[in-house]
Amino acid sequence: MPKKTQIVILGAGYGGVHAAKKLAKRYKKDDNIEITLIDRNPYHTLMTSLHEIAGGRVDTDAVKVDLRKIFNKTKVDVVTEDIVKVDVKNNVLKSEYGEYHFDYLIVGTGSEPAFFGVPGVKENGFSLWSLEDAVKIHDHIEDMFKKASRERNEKKRKAMLTFIVAGGGFTGIETVGEIMEWKTTLSRDYNVDESEVRLMVVEALPSILNMLDKPSVEKAENYMKKKNIELHKNSPIIQVDPDFIKLKDGTEIPTNTLIWTCGVQGNEEAASIGVDMGKRGRLQANEYMQSTSNENVYIVGDIAYYEEKNSKGIPQIVETAMQTADTIVDNISADMEHKEKVKFKSNYHGFMVSIGGRYGVAHVGGMKLTGFFAMAMKHLVDMHYLFGIGGFNLIFKYLNHEFFSIKEKRSIMGGHLAAKSSTLWLVVLRLFVGIMWLIEGIGKIQQGWLKADHIYIVKTAAASGASEAASNTAQQAAAQAVPLLSQPPEFFNSFMNTFVAPYAHFFQVCVVLGEVALGLALIGGFLTFLCSLASIFLCINFILSAMAGKEILWYIFASITLMGGSGRAFGLDYYIQPAISKWWNNLRRGKQVPIYKQNSIGM
Repeated sequence: MPKKTQIVILGAGYGGVHAAKKLAKRYKKDDNIEITLIDRNPYHTLMTSLHEIAGGRVDTDAVKVDLRKIFNKTKVDVVTEDIVKVDVKNNVLKSEYGEYHFDYLIVGTGSEPAFFGVPGVKENGFSLWSLEDAVKIHDHIEDMFKKASRERNEKKRKAMLTFIVAGGGFTGIETVGEIMEWKTTLSRDYNVDESEVRLMVVEALPSILNMLDKPSVEKAENYMKKKNIELHKNSPIIQVDPDFIKLKDGTEIPTNTLIWTCGVQGNEEAASIGVDMGKRGRLQANEYMQSTSNENVYIVGDIAYYEEKNSKGIPQIVETAMQTADTIVDNISADMEHKEKVKFKSNYHGFMVSIGGRYGVAHVGGMKLTGFFAMAMKHLVDMHYLFGIGGFNLIFKYLNHEFFSIKEKRSIMGGHLAAKSSTLWLVVLRLFVGIMWLIEGIGKIQQGWLKADHIYIVKTAAASGASEAASNTAQQAAAQAVPLLSQPPEFFNSFMNTFVAPYAHFFQVCVVLGEVALGLALIGGFLTFLCSLASIFLCINFILSAMAGKEILWYIFASITLMGGSGRAFGLDYYIQPAISKWWNNLRRGKQVPIYKQNSIGM
């Protein structure tokens, strides 16, 4: 029996998850390949959305994706552990509880904030590079408003209500934009004069958002100035104390809140791995994304340092992580199959920055967008990524957090999609629609739709006299309600004659029984979402058959309304939906095992 090839991925960031997904797909049917993904957290963090947590737009669930949901029913073994030692000489990773042997190691431990030796930043400032950081900032800002609401000393209160973001890059601008929107809510909730709240961006360089062109940067600056965000450029911070920051020109600004977003460096754990180091604490990679000192060790994402032509090092952004992962997967495959490796070649599609939930600036695919369209593009890009790792479930989750459950109108759609009303008011409509469908079904039974010699849904050449008489009766009834279509469309006629006519009685019985079942289900509030879809389908079918007048349109619009959870009030869905949700989650995630009961490889 051939020895199995062990591929271990250390770190479940953007690069690590993408590499694991691609490897799992490529070697789905190869039992000689084993893939292990190791991370200290059981979830994948959407790092590009952390500012939304810090600024109170969404809750923590919005940026966490369960790794077992991502890799359920794949060959990727997800392990939640802290690795205490990486032994690249003996090809083994060691944790407190076990060992993980590898033939190929993909290191994606990510980056961490770079403090550049500025005194007091680490001790007195806040960084934004993890979910824990974001929650800390969120709680601190709210605490500042709470304390300020009771503080009578004006000097102390001003320091509490001055929020400074150091760094004019994407993270810094997005963070101050979120706080800008949130301050209105906090001022109202804690009875604080909003005019006393001061927001500042302090940047050491002459400009902000250096990845964008000058006109786009000017639009971003104008928007921030309009929203009373102060911009201080050419202003390096040289000292951070608990109650103030000091700039290079000697200016001291009283504040209890400094959020540091001035750049990142390689994770400090990277130095202990034992491979060649590059600049800024990153691991040196060659053009194949291999470690320059160990050919079976590959470097993915932020931690990788590689200089392309005319480059100071590949940028630490999501696209880089994804593209380095693509290169690594191709080259591991090439190595195992003894083929030629491919060189890394970046291909960046653009950059996007949001300033709160309602305004943004973007350069994507050669297009320059601002405002609504920039934010719409940002949401589309986010959903494209989520679909790639988790399908429609993650898209629905994203839409819920960003639109359907958004508070204080903090989205490009304002609060229109988040408006809530009690499902109690839909009960009467649900009962009415259900009764009407039940009456329709019973009426058709009384007309003889269940009889084989009474065919209404298609014209048959061998129609009996009884059928013709019934047809005449139906036509007289139809005359009272003029059909929306004078005759069925050609494509519909063709479909009916090809697939339905040979089994006309069977389909006719299905229609009648379907209407009765639909009516009873809606009355009982059973699977109302699916029943509403069925109601719409039947209506469209009757319209295309030239059997329905304009009165049927109210069925369609009423059914759309009922799709919003109408069965959860005085209906069976109140009991059934939670059970279905539980079953579906278990199906997607597999059997849930506590982390402390998961077996380690090599134990």
